[in-house]
This record gives sequence, C-alpha cells and structure tokens, in this order.
Amino acid sequence: MMRIHVRLSCLPPFGLMQICSRQICHVRLSCLPPFGLMQICSRQICHVRLSCLPPFGLMQICSRQICAIILASLLISNEVQADIYKFIANDGSIYYTDKPKNSLYKRIIRTRPVNYAAALPYMGSNRKRFADLITEAANRHQVDVRLVHAVIQAESAYNARAISTAGAVGLMQLMPDTARRYGVVNRNDPVQNIDGGTHYLKDLLRMFNSNLDLAVAAYNAGEGAVMRYHNSIPPYPETRNYVKTVMALYNRRS
Repeated sequence: MMRIHVRLSCLPPFGLMQICSRQICHVRLSCLPPFGLMQICSRQICHVRLSCLPPFGLMQICSRQICAIILASLLISNEVQADIYKFIANDGSIYYTDKPKNSLYKRIIRTRPVNYAAALPYMGSNRKRFADLITEAANRHQVDVRLVHAVIQAESAYNARAISTAGAVGLMQLMPDTARRYGVVNRNDPVQNIDGGTHYLKDLLRMFNSNLDLAVAAYNAGEGAVMRYHNSIPPYPETRNYVKTVMALYNRRS
C-alpha cells in the first residue's frame, strides 16, 4: 500500500483536496479552513489529528472510513495560507509539507502574499506608479509588457511590500534562489524585483518555445514541474488556476 504523509502547520483554502484523490495515511494539521476535512480525501483517512470540528465537521471528513480521530487544533480561517511541497521517497512513500527539510521537496502549491487582499484598493494607483519601470524591464528583456503586468497583478496586486508565507517578496514575488539567480540583491527594491522577475519570464519563454501557458505555469510551480509533466501544465489546481488568472489578465489588456 502506498503511504502518503501530510505534515502541515497551516493550510491554504481547498489545499488538501489538491493533494490527494485517493488515500491519506497520516494527516497532522495545526489549522484548517472551513470545510477543510471534506477536501482531504474521497476514499480513506487513517489518522486525523484535530482539536475541534466546525458544524457538520464529521460529515466532511470522509465518505468511507476513519480509523482514528485524535485532535490537535483547528483554526477556521480563510486567511490561512502556505506553499505546499511534495517528496517521493525511494520506497514510494509520498510526503507533503509546508516546511520542506531539504531541496528534494518540490513545491506543488504556491499561495498569494498574506497581504494580497489589503493591496487591492491601491492596485490602480500602484500600477501607474510602477508602469514606467515595468515598461523599461519589458523592453530590456524583450517580454510583452502586458504579460509582466498580468504576472505582477496576479502575484502581488502591485504591492511592492508583498510577502508570502514561503518567503517570496515584492511585486513579482521573487524567492531567494530566483533572486540570486538573476543578481537581485534587494528583493524589496521595485527596480531590481521587476528586472529579475521579467528576466526570469524571458528565460521561461525561451525554455518553452514562447508558449505563454507553460511559461506562466513554470513561473508559478517552477520549470522543473513543467518538465516533469512532459512540458505541460502540472496537474496542480493552484497552478492551473494561476495560469487561467494570468492569461485572463493578459488577454484583457490586448
């Protein structure tokens, strides 16, 4: 039997529904959004550790079998977010976590910055504020300026101070490794952030033969994930929704 282990300190909306459609052997959560357990699995849950349940909670847990319900905690909040990483061990066991121990864990779910919603009222003015920088970076790296705008809106809502729970920073939500890769010393600096993110988009477009969907998917999930699925959009609901969002914004500006 394949064993699937999930160890999360927090959970994005609908997160566990994205993790597995078959069986979860161990689920350890410290917080969970409304209706979260209904999202965990459509088959079987062997161990669920919780401290309290929302109304109709048990009905949401599983349609087949629960071996143990022990509780740790349950936070009912739509604000809970975390990037989710996956690792497949040599014995076939699959591990999911929001706090990877090493580089063998690959990110499969990426969430927006915790302050994304707060930036929405200021998005129009901030878009105008950074428009010239975005145009300059797009021209410098020969990337369609509309694509850069679409990615920035989806990533940060034009909030230069945006920070995700996983440590992505700035307008284009650069992770530390991506920043180093493109010589970004200060990710909080809009000039460096936009230049690094746009340069990354340029490389992804070149890597995937100017296929916008794949480049955008790779920006979200990483180029390795796109390659692992034979140059197609990875089957992660968050990534597929991200591609739809970015492409809708891109086409809206056509």
